[in-house]
Amino acid sequence: MLNRTQAPDFKQVNKIEFIQPVKRVLNNNVPVFTVFSGEQDLVRIEFIFNNVNWNAEKPLQAIAVSAMLNNGTNKLTAKEIAEKIDFYGAFFQTEYNQDQSVVTLYTLNKHLKSVLPIVKDVLSESQFPQKELDIYIQNQKQKLQVNLQKNDVLSRKEFSHALFGATAYGVDIQLKHYDALKRDDLVEYFKNAYSPNNCTIVVAGKFSDEGFDLLNSQFGQHWADGNVIKNSFSFKTPERKIVYKEKAESLQSAIRIGQLSINRKHEDFAGVQILNTVLGGYFGSRLMTNIREDKGYTYGIGSGIVSLHNSGYFFIGTEVGADVCADALKEIYKEIDLLKAEEIGEEELSLVKNYMLGSLLGSLENVFSHADKFKNIHFSGLTYSYYENYISKVKAITATELLALANKYLTTESFTEVVVGKK
Repeated sequence: MLNRTQAPDFKQVNKIEFIQPVKRVLNNNVPVFTVFSGEQDLVRIEFIFNNVNWNAEKPLQAIAVSAMLNNGTNKLTAKEIAEKIDFYGAFFQTEYNQDQSVVTLYTLNKHLKSVLPIVKDVLSESQFPQKELDIYIQNQKQKLQVNLQKNDVLSRKEFSHALFGATAYGVDIQLKHYDALKRDDLVEYFKNAYSPNNCTIVVAGKFSDEGFDLLNSQFGQHWADGNVIKNSFSFKTPERKIVYKEKAESLQSAIRIGQLSINRKHEDFAGVQILNTVLGGYFGSRLMTNIREDKGYTYGIGSGIVSLHNSGYFFIGTEVGADVCADALKEIYKEIDLLKAEEIGEEELSLVKNYMLGSLLGSLENVFSHADKFKNIHFSGLTYSYYENYISKVKAITATELLALANKYLTTESFTEVVVGKK
């Protein structure tokens, strides 16, 4: 009988086994990375395109193309695309982030022969019909007008713009940008960016040689290269900047604090991730303990360190009662100052280390998760030694090292502070 009064033995995570991909190349040199697992007859195929050809005067090109990609080709309408994908029980989606645009297909292997031609048609022949563009513009303008009334949305928007300026990372999207969208601009961007010389394919699941041959037959030929100009942005840490947008009727104030920081390629990144976890990176963090549990100023508060291709940034975000906003800000800076003044206690540090190693292990729940871990390192120009070093750093880092990192990277004198609501 299992004795439920006795806790199970505790064991620290020592090694994590990753399913590493096999690289193959299509006839037109498009790289295909396959993370293989043969348990289920299901496959996820991601077509990943870097956001390129940045034009500050047309900041919505990449976003709009990604959103409208499956709205019609020269063969199929948006409705027909959706119906054909649904008929085979497949799932097809597009996604835009700050560095990449991703087209993802989930399907059973037995239907690959039927659904891949549909995806190929979308990726090579999308037309962006004017009627669909007009609907998109109308809907997005309405959505933006609604979002501009939300304090948390405004705080994120102001924070990004303060850090990154009028680049793809921080452009201040306004209604006029939607009014300026032209079909010809979308077609131009589509032809350049959604091309084989700007594409990486990552496959996860049960993917055989037959599946690769089908993929190669569709995407390894008759797909024209585009005129790709890589996005490249450089940023300097600005002097301390405070942005306050008063909304007198607000019951809550949105707070966003942070600064430019390092990205995944930097040798200190793992150490800063540990420091961030202590401060606000999990439910038992210092910010949560103080500002939620002790003071009751908020339902939730957190911090993060974000890695981008051309930069990185650290942030703290929360929404608090408008009447306690000033007190919440004081407590946030108090917790940062404590990290810079005192070494973290052994018990707290041990808890954070175990949490981080357990989270990494727990995040590898299926083959798709393994593929995601591969993408994190591949598009940062790293190898699997990154994860080996990460595990070693988490296990070995000392309170003294974290104190030094806090003083090096939590430089509040250069923080950007955004408050929307009442301060």
